[in-house]
Amino acid sequence: MNVNQQTPMASPYGPPQPGYGQPSYAPLGGGYPGPYGPYNGPAAAYQPGAPPQGYSPYASFPSKAVAANPVSDLSSPLDLGPARGPLTSAPRPVSTPQAYSQYPEGDSQNGPPPMDHSMAQPAHRSPVSQPYSQGAMNLSGPHPSYSQQYGAPPPMQQVTNQMSGMQIGSGPPTSVGPGYAHHPSTQPPISAAYSSAAPPSYTQAPPLSAAPSQPPPPSEPAASQPYYGGPPPPQQQPFPSAHHPSQPFVSSSPYLGPPSQPQAPPVSQQQSFPPGPPAQQPFPNSAPPPVSQASYSGPPPLTQHSFPPSSQSGPFPPISISPSQYPGPQPQSQPGPPPFHSGPSPRGPVPPPSMSQQQANHLPPGPMQQQQPPQPGMQGGYPTQQNGAFGQPRGPQPGYAGPQYPGQQNYGAGPAPAPAPPAQKRLDPDSIPSPIQVIEDDRVNKSSEPFTTGVKGQAPPLVTTNFQVKDQGNASPRFIRCTAYNMPCTADMAKQSQVPLAAVIKPLAMLPPDETPPYIVDHGEGGPIRCNRCKAYMCPYMQFIEGGRRFQCGFCSCVTEVPPHYFQHLDHTGKRVDCYDRPELSQGSYEFVATVDYCKNNKLPQPPSFIFFIDVSYNAVKSGMVNIVCQELKTLLDYLPRENPEADSVVRVGFVTYNKVLHFYNVKSSLAQPQMMVVSDVSDMFLPLLDGFLVGVNDSRMVIESLLDQIPEMFADTRETETVFGPVIQAGLEALKAADCAGKLFVFHSTLPIAEAPGKLKNREDKKLVGTDKEKSLFQPQSGFYSNLSKECVAQGCCVDLFLFPNQYVDVATLAVVPVSTGGSVYKYTYFQAETDRERFLNDLRRDVQKPMGFDAVMRVRTSTGIRATDFFGSFFMSNTTDVELAGLDCDKTVTVEFRHDDKLSEDTGALMQCAVLYTSCSGQRRLRVHNMAVNCCSQLADLYRNCETDTIINFFSKYAYRSILNTPTKTVRDTMVNQCAQILACYRKNCASPSSAGQLILPECMKLLPVYLNCVLKSDVLQPGADISLDDRAYLRQLLSCMDVSESHIFFYPRLLPLVKLDGGSLPMAVRNSEERLSKGGVYLLETGLHLFLWVGANAQQELLSNIFGTPTFSQIDPNMTSLPELDNPFSQRLREIIDSFRSQRSRYMKLMVVKQEDKAELIFKHFLCEDKGTSGGASYVDFLCHMHKEIRQLLS
Repeated sequence: MNVNQQTPMASPYGPPQPGYGQPSYAPLGGGYPGPYGPYNGPAAAYQPGAPPQGYSPYASFPSKAVAANPVSDLSSPLDLGPARGPLTSAPRPVSTPQAYSQYPEGDSQNGPPPMDHSMAQPAHRSPVSQPYSQGAMNLSGPHPSYSQQYGAPPPMQQVTNQMSGMQIGSGPPTSVGPGYAHHPSTQPPISAAYSSAAPPSYTQAPPLSAAPSQPPPPSEPAASQPYYGGPPPPQQQPFPSAHHPSQPFVSSSPYLGPPSQPQAPPVSQQQSFPPGPPAQQPFPNSAPPPVSQASYSGPPPLTQHSFPPSSQSGPFPPISISPSQYPGPQPQSQPGPPPFHSGPSPRGPVPPPSMSQQQANHLPPGPMQQQQPPQPGMQGGYPTQQNGAFGQPRGPQPGYAGPQYPGQQNYGAGPAPAPAPPAQKRLDPDSIPSPIQVIEDDRVNKSSEPFTTGVKGQAPPLVTTNFQVKDQGNASPRFIRCTAYNMPCTADMAKQSQVPLAAVIKPLAMLPPDETPPYIVDHGEGGPIRCNRCKAYMCPYMQFIEGGRRFQCGFCSCVTEVPPHYFQHLDHTGKRVDCYDRPELSQGSYEFVATVDYCKNNKLPQPPSFIFFIDVSYNAVKSGMVNIVCQELKTLLDYLPRENPEADSVVRVGFVTYNKVLHFYNVKSSLAQPQMMVVSDVSDMFLPLLDGFLVGVNDSRMVIESLLDQIPEMFADTRETETVFGPVIQAGLEALKAADCAGKLFVFHSTLPIAEAPGKLKNREDKKLVGTDKEKSLFQPQSGFYSNLSKECVAQGCCVDLFLFPNQYVDVATLAVVPVSTGGSVYKYTYFQAETDRERFLNDLRRDVQKPMGFDAVMRVRTSTGIRATDFFGSFFMSNTTDVELAGLDCDKTVTVEFRHDDKLSEDTGALMQCAVLYTSCSGQRRLRVHNMAVNCCSQLADLYRNCETDTIINFFSKYAYRSILNTPTKTVRDTMVNQCAQILACYRKNCASPSSAGQLILPECMKLLPVYLNCVLKSDVLQPGADISLDDRAYLRQLLSCMDVSESHIFFYPRLLPLVKLDGGSLPMAVRNSEERLSKGGVYLLETGLHLFLWVGANAQQELLSNIFGTPTFSQIDPNMTSLPELDNPFSQRLREIIDSFRSQRSRYMKLMVVKQEDKAELIFKHFLCEDKGTSGGASYVDFLCHMHKEIRQLLS
C-alpha cells in the first residue's frame, strides 16, 4: 500500500528530538481544519527531557505495576494529570461536538462530545522488556515543556475553597481553554501561547485561592472564547501532539501554570515529585481559563488534580497526584507502581484510599495539598490543559491556540508566546499501557495450559498467544470470538456502557494439527434433530425431560418430542447416558450430514467446478502475468481441493481467455488439440459449447497442458489494450448454470474495462474529492450492473475470486462488488513485475485454489430469548434479514454479527447463540456445520468490563467504520468512533472505578489497549489517507478488512516489530513497541503487518550481523531491491528464514519481503507502519491520542 505519509520528524532512534512535533503541523494535504490542527507528532509535545518527577506523561496510566489502585480490579488508572484543566470555564456544549478528525482536523472534538476518557484506557503496562517503575510514574521521557510554576502550591484546602468558589461556566473561557494548551512544538511555548502575556507571569501562579473563580481576564479569554463558541481558528492544532498529551497527564499534576512558563526542572528522575513545590506548568497565564472551574463540572473538581503535589519538584506532578485528592485508590502516585494502572492493583502496595494520595505520590502531605497557585488565567487552580489535553470538549479549545503556522498568531492565546522551551518533558511512553507487555503477559500466563471451553463466559487467551483448545461444549475461539463474554442483562445497561455486543465467526476455520476437527454426525434419512418452534439444532443446551422422551429448547424453551430412534434414558443427573458418545450433546462444534430436504430443488448437488478466466490484453501479456499463470496451472491442477488426500479431486475445470472478446476452449479428452471458440457479441453473453468445456483434470490432462503451452504464444504479439469484465462473469455464470453445479471463477484481470460491453466503466478517480462530503461516492460502485449480477451469482452458487494486476486506476470499488457479494476474494498486485512479484502471486494463487471451502452456503445465527442478531459484516449477500448467503465460504472468511436486546436477559440462564452453516463440501456432499456459544449475563457494569476482549471490539469497530464510509464522511466516522470509545471508558470510570482525581485516566484492565488500537484504526489508510495512497488501495483495504478474523485485524492495525538480536533456540525474540524511538541504529528489525514484511537495517549494524543475514559485511553493499534473503550456511540465517516462513504460514496472504535501509527512501513506507508515532498523513501519536481520549472522557463525565 502506498504510504503517503511522511515520517514523523522525530529522530528514528531515541527520544524525539525536541521540537519533534513540528510545531506548526502544517496542514496536511488539505490542511486540517483548525480545531484539530495537525498534530505535531509525538515529538512535538515531548521534548526530550527528563520527565518531571513523578510526573509521567502517561502517568495517568499507571502501569500495572502501579500501586494497587483501589480503582477496581478491572481498571488501571492512568493518571493523566490533574485533568488537564478543567474544561474551559464553561464546559463546551456537548451539542457542539466537533469532529475530531483524526486529530488533524479542526476541533478536538469529534462527534458527540467526547466522553470522559479518563476511564478509557487501562493502563498499559510498559513493555515487558522495560522494567516497570513502581510508584509514581515519572515521566522519564521528555515531557512537553510546561513551565511549571515554582511557587509553592496553595494548600489543598485553599485550592478546594477556590475551586468551590469558581463558577463553572462563569466568564468567558480563558483564552487558553482549560484543557487546551498549545502544542509546545507547534506553538510557542504554551505558556506563552496561552497567555498573551509573557509566560513569565505564569511562573508564579497566584495561590489558588487567589485565583479568581472566574476565568482569566477577558482579554485572554477572549481569545479563547472563540474557541468556545466556534471551532478554534484553524490554526489551532487539534491536539497538540506532544503537548497535550503530556499535559493532560500533567494536568493531574498540580501544574497549573502555563507550560510556557519556565519549565520545571526536568523530572528526569522519575522520582515522585520532590517535596518542593511543583513546578507549575503554567499555561499561559492569561490564557488558560481556570481549569478547575468549569472545566470539569461533572467529575470531581479538577482541583483534585490541581493539587499539584507541591512537594513535587518536577514540573509535572505525578499523575497519581490526583489521587491525593481523592482518597480513592489512586495509588498511582505511589512510588512503586507506575502511574498507570490497569486493572489489578499495581504491584506495589497501594496506600489505602483513605490515605491521602499525596503520600502515594510521595509528596509531602502538606505540600501536596497545596496547590500551586493557579496561573493567572487558570481557573480554579486547575492547571490548564495543554493542547492536546484530552479533557476538554472537543470543540474549539479555549485558549488553545491552534497549531501555529508560521506567521500565525496564537489564537485566543494572546500574544504569541515565546517558543516553548525546548526541554519539554514528554510523557514517558513506558508509563502508558503497552501492547507488547499485555501480549507477553498473556502468553506467559495462558499458553501452558489448554483452554477448555466448558466454562461459560470465560474469555479466551489473546489471538497473539499460542494455546491449545479443548472443546467441552462451547465453540473454540478459533471459530467464534465475542466482544464481551458477560452480556448486560438489559438494553439500558448495554446503551449506558456503549460496549458493542458482537461475535466474529469463522465457520470453516482451520485448526492446528493437535486439535480435533468437528465430528461429522449422520442421523440418516430423518436428518438432524431440531426444536419444533425456533428450529435450533440439537446441542448441549437442550434439556431432556420426562425420562428422555422430550427435550426443552435452550433458545426458545419450547418442548419437543424426541424421535423414537433418538431416544435414550437419563442418568441420575438428568443427562442422557449417551451424552459423551454424541458430539451434538457434548461438543460446541460439529457437523451434520444434511438430507435431500436441505438441498436446492430437493436434489443432491453436483461436485463444484473451477473456471479460469485469463486476461490476454497487451498489459497482461507484457507484464508476464499470462505466461506465469499458464505455467503454474499445469502443476496447480493436481492440487485441487479434496476431502480425502488419497483420492483424486472431483472438481472439474474450464478455461477462457479474453480481451474485448471471449475465447472458450474445448479440452475434451478425446481431442488431440484444444479447440478455441470466440464469442464476439459480448452484449448478449452465451456459452458456445457444453460438452468439453468443464472436464476432469486427469481425463484431459494432455489437452489441458497443450492449451496452457499455446496460450502465451497465441497472444504474445497482441496489440489489443481494451478489456471487458461484466461479460466474463456472465460467461462463468452461464457455464455453471448449464452444468447445474456451484463453483468458483478465477479471474486474472489487468485494466479498467472500457470496451463497449455490459459493465463498462469510466475513470472516475478524483483526488479533489478526498476529505469532502462527496468522498463517499468513490467507495460506491459506479452503477447497479455488478450488484444485480452478483445477486444472480449467489443464487447459482457462483463464487468469484479476482486477481488484479493494475498499472493505473481500475476502480476496485466497482470491480470488487461481485467478489465481495459472493464470498470471494480480491488480490491486488499493483505494477506487477514478474521477477519481483511472481513468488507472492503464485503463493496466493496456490493457497486460493487449494484451501478447503464450501459452496452454495447459507448461514443463520439463532439466539436465546432476550437478544437477537441485528447486523452482519463480511463478504456475503443477504436477501432477507436473517439468512447470510454465500456462493462460496472458505477457511479464511469471517462473518461478524452484532446483537441487540429485545428483552431482558437473566443472570441465571445467560445468553446462547448458535451459528448454523448449510453448505456443499468440495466433494459434493451437503452438510450443516453448527457452532454453539454460551455467555454469562450480568446486572453489574463491573462484570461486563471484566470480561471483554479488546481485539474483538477493535475488529468490530473497524468493520463498522469501514462500512460507514460508504454513506458518511470519513471525518464523521472517525469522530463517532472516538466518541463511542470515550463513552465506554467514561462509563467505566463513572460506575466501576474507585473515586479518584479527574486528572487520572483510569482504564479497565481488559480494555487498557483500547485507545492505542483505536488510534491505529483511525490512522489507517482507509480513514486517514496520505497523499500518495490511491483510491483503489483504499477500496481494496476496505473490502479486505470486511472478512478478516481477529488475529489478522490485530496484526493489520498493530504490526509486530521484532529486534533480530539473538535468534537462538525455538522461541522468538521479544517484540518491541511500534515506534521509531525503539529502533537502534546498530540493529536489524523485522516488521510484520499481515500484508507486508519489512527488514529494517540500521546504518550502524554490526558487520557480523550483516554477514550472517546478507552475506556482505558492509551496509552500503546491501541490495535494497532483494525480495528474499540469501540462503547462507549459518544458524542465524537459517533461523531468520524459518521465522519469516512461519510468519507467512500464519497469514492468508503471502507477505512479500522488503529490505529497508536506514535513511533510504523506502524508509518512509516502513515508518508508516510505526503506529505509535504521529501518522505521516496526520494521525495522532499514541501519547497524544491518549491525552485526547482522557480529555474526551473528562468532558463526558463533567
